[in-house]
Amino acid sequence: MGKFEQDAKTLLQAVGGKENVTAVTHCATRMRFVLGDPKKADVKTIENIPAVKGTFTNAGQFQVIIGNDVPIFYNDFTAVSGIEGVSKEAAKSAAKSNQNAIQRVMTMLAEIFTPIIPALVVGGLILGFRNVLESVGMPWLGQQIADGAKVFDADGNPVWNTITMVSPFWNGVNHFLWLPGEAIFHFLPVGITWSVTRKMGTTQILGIVLGICLVSPQLLNAYAVPGTSAAEIAENWSWNFGFATIARIGYQAQVIPALLAGLSLAYLEKFWRKVTPEVVSMILVPFLSLVPAIILAHTVLGPIGWAIGKGLSAVVFAGLTGPLKWLFGLIFGALYAPFVITGLHHMTNAIDTQLMADTATHTTGLWPMIALSNIAQGSAVFAYFFMKRHDEREAQVALPATISAYLGVTEPALFGVNVKYIYPFVAGMIGSSLAGLVCVMLNVQANAIGVGGLPAILSINSKYFGSFLLTMAIAIVVPFILTFFFAKTGLFAKKEEVVEEVIAPVTETTTPTNIISPLTGQAKDLATATDQVFASGVMGQGILIEPSEGELIAPIDGVVSVLFPTKHAVGITGSNGVEMLMHIGMDTVTLEGKGFEAHVQQGDHIKAGDKLISFDINLIKEAGLVVETPVIITNHTDFPAEILGDLPRQVERGQAILKA
Repeated sequence: MGKFEQDAKTLLQAVGGKENVTAVTHCATRMRFVLGDPKKADVKTIENIPAVKGTFTNAGQFQVIIGNDVPIFYNDFTAVSGIEGVSKEAAKSAAKSNQNAIQRVMTMLAEIFTPIIPALVVGGLILGFRNVLESVGMPWLGQQIADGAKVFDADGNPVWNTITMVSPFWNGVNHFLWLPGEAIFHFLPVGITWSVTRKMGTTQILGIVLGICLVSPQLLNAYAVPGTSAAEIAENWSWNFGFATIARIGYQAQVIPALLAGLSLAYLEKFWRKVTPEVVSMILVPFLSLVPAIILAHTVLGPIGWAIGKGLSAVVFAGLTGPLKWLFGLIFGALYAPFVITGLHHMTNAIDTQLMADTATHTTGLWPMIALSNIAQGSAVFAYFFMKRHDEREAQVALPATISAYLGVTEPALFGVNVKYIYPFVAGMIGSSLAGLVCVMLNVQANAIGVGGLPAILSINSKYFGSFLLTMAIAIVVPFILTFFFAKTGLFAKKEEVVEEVIAPVTETTTPTNIISPLTGQAKDLATATDQVFASGVMGQGILIEPSEGELIAPIDGVVSVLFPTKHAVGITGSNGVEMLMHIGMDTVTLEGKGFEAHVQQGDHIKAGDKLISFDINLIKEAGLVVETPVIITNHTDFPAEILGDLPRQVERGQAILKA
C-alpha cells in the first residue's frame, strides 16, 4: 500500500472527484489543484485527512498542505486517481481562468520575484554580517589594532573600536564580502529582467543583456544621480544624437524600471515571433526585440519607473517616519500576515529594495516589521502546540510550523494552524501590530533584506539591536499569552473548536486478536527502522522484520484493502476491524514493481497464512535498498499492539508475534 493511498482516495472524493480536477501538480509542501468548480471542494473533510495540515485558495489554485512528504503523496494521488499530473507552469496557466485581473497581476509579480528571493536572502545575510563587522564596537584592550585605531582616548578611557578596525583578517573578509553584496543589490535589475523573460517564456539571455544595459559602468550610477547637477548630467552623462539627447543614467538597485523594461522586451519578442518569417526569425527577432527595449528603457520606461518607484518608496517612507507613523506601524504589523495569505507580500520585497536605494541611509524600516510578523505568528502557533502537545496529530503539525515561522517561513503556521483555528491568527496579528508600533516609534532600520523571523536581527543596523530585541520580545510574548486567553474564553474561535464536554461512547469489549508473522526472519523493535516515519510510530505500532526468505503471507483474516501498483506494500483490513500495513523494504517503490509478484488483488478476501507477495531479496539489496519490513497496526489508537515475546529474535512465518 502506498504510504498515503487511502488519504489520496479520500482527497480525490473531497475535491469533487476526478471530473472536477482540471489540473494537479505539487510544489515543495503543497498539492496544487485547479478545480472546475472550487465550491465542490469539501474543505472540512479534506482538513480531517491525517496527512493534510491545512488548505487555502490562492492564485486560482486550491492548495492542500501536506509537508515534506508531498512528492510521495502526489505519486499516490496520481496512482489512485488516474489523473496525469502537469507541470507547475501548466497548472498556473489553467488557474488563470479562476482569477480576476488584479489577481493575475499579483500572481505575475509573485512569479517574477520568487526566483530572485534566494539571492536577496543571501545578500541580506552578507550585508548583515558586514553590518556586525563594521558597526559593533568594543574596547579591544590588549589587542593588535589597525592603523589609526586607538585603545585609549586622551583621557585614558577605553575606545570602542569595531571588528574591522581591530582585525586585518576580518577587515579583509569585510571587503571581500562586498563583492557578492554589490552583485546582488546593485545589479538587481539584471536578475529582474532575467526573471521576467523566464516567467514570460521568452529568450532569457536577452533579458540578461537588457539588465546589463541598465547597470553598465558607462552609465552614471543611480546612487550618484541625486548628487549630480542637471548641467553636469547634460554635459558629461548624455548621448547626443544631434536632434535630441538622452541621459546616460543607470538604474542600479531600481526595481520598477527593470520590471517595465523586462516586460517590454518580452512582449516585443512575442510580437515579432508571430509576424516574422521563420527563415529570418533567428536574426530579426532578437534584434527587433532587444534594441527597441533598450531605447524604451532609457527614454520612457526607465524615467517613468524611477518616478513610480521613488513615489512608492516616498509614500512608505512617509508612513514610517511621518506624524502618523504609529498608525502605519499598527496597520502594517497587523496586515502583513494576511498579505502572505493573498500573495501580496511578494510586493514588499520590491518596496524594501526601493527604500534601500532611495533613502540617504540606504536602510529600510519595513523589513524589521516583516520579521516581527513572522515571529508573532510563530509564537501563536507555539502556544497552540503547547496547549495541544498531548494530541499527537495536532503536535505533529504545530511544532514544525513553529520552527518554520521562527526561521521566517510562515505558510505552514498560517495555513496549518493559525488561519484554520482563527484565534491563533488573530493573536499573532495583534502581537505583530503592537511590535510594529514600537518598531516604527523607535525607528528600527535594517541594512538589507535577509532571513526573516528570529535570525532577522543579523540584518538590523547595529545601533538598533537593543530596540529590535525589545520588539522581538513583544512579538513573542503577546501572541503567546493572547492565544491562551482566546482559547480559554472561546473568543475568535470557530464554534466547533470551542471546548465542550465530551461523553465517551460505550463500546463493546472485544477479544484480543493474535497476529501471525507474515515473514521468516529477524524480528526487531520498530524504533530501529531506517525510515524515521516508521521508527517514530507515526504510521502505527508493530514490529520490524529483516526477512531471510522472499515470501509474505497474510497475518490475519480479512480483506486486501490496498495493494500498491508496484506490489511492494499491502494493506489488510481484518475481520474485526484491525487495519494492518506491511511495507517490504525501504524506498522500494523506486523499483517500480521489479522483483515483486503479487498473488492477490485488491478487494480479495484472505485467510491468515495465505500467500500475498513474493519478492527477490537479492535484487532489492543489489539496488542499494534495505529489505527490513515494518509490520504495523495503523489504527493502533483503536487496537493497541502488544508484542509477544522478546526482541530481537528469529521468527517463522505463521508464528504469533503480535496481539491487537
